[in-house]
Amino acid sequence: MAGCDARHRSGQGEAARVGAAPMRTPGAAPSQERAPQAQPPELTPLDRRQARLIATGRVAIGARLDLHGCQEREAHGRLHAFLHAAQREGHTTVLIITGKGGRAAEDDAPAAMDARPRGVLRRSVPRWLREPELRTLVVSFGAASPRHGGAGAIYVRLRRAAER
Repeated sequence: MAGCDARHRSGQGEAARVGAAPMRTPGAAPSQERAPQAQPPELTPLDRRQARLIATGRVAIGARLDLHGCQEREAHGRLHAFLHAAQREGHTTVLIITGKGGRAAEDDAPAAMDARPRGVLRRSVPRWLREPELRTLVVSFGAASPRHGGAGAIYVRLRRAAER
């Protein structure tokens, strides 16, 4: 993915902008036109008031996901599954625990000599929450209060499931 967006890869370029006419292949029937892809909803910042309501317990945390000890690939899959399930169950606020990273075990090599980066999930989870697929589930997210894990945890507010 390396920062490329779908419009560049699909060759739509300028025609993919909102309000632009779909690109038509010369000689193609109208049914073969490329429709512009719907953009996922924008994220809104988790405001201080909402974070305070969650931290003080006035807004309940519906579910928690602890990713301690998970490899990055496993954590990514678990995050997707958890958020889909939480939305299906009607939860509007969840807590994702990533851990702070940065701590080396007593028997490990010193941090400067350790080849593995620290805090991988702490850095990756916010990036994953911004992915277009998860933006259809996530309204906002932000750092948790010290009561719920501080820098090693994230509050996530979910969109309500669409009525079917």
